[in-house]
Amino acid sequence: MNPIVHVVAHIEALPGHEAEVRAVLESYIAPTRLEKGCIRYDLFTDDSDPKKFTFIEEWASKEDLEAHSKSDHLGAGRVALEGKKQPNWVQILTQVQL
Repeated sequence: MNPIVHVVAHIEALPGHEAEVRAVLESYIAPTRLEKGCIRYDLFTDDSDPKKFTFIEEWASKEDLEAHSKSDHLGAGRVALEGKKQPNWVQILTQVQL
């Protein structure tokens, strides 16, 4: 059995674009949660910096995560976010099993 794929994705809006970036990121939630293999897809804001957002994700497989990365809604969001955010910082993690 494949381990669950854990993802932490950090997004930082450029100054003045916080509301636009947040709206696009929020638009990802509903369609992503319907995708095959999506176990968890939650968006957080940084309490100390309103420009910073983080997705915490869990996927049933790397293939499901790869399909998510090619989804239409993420593609449209990438276009909408051009010039409004810093480059994403994404961590793909494997839980240590003891």
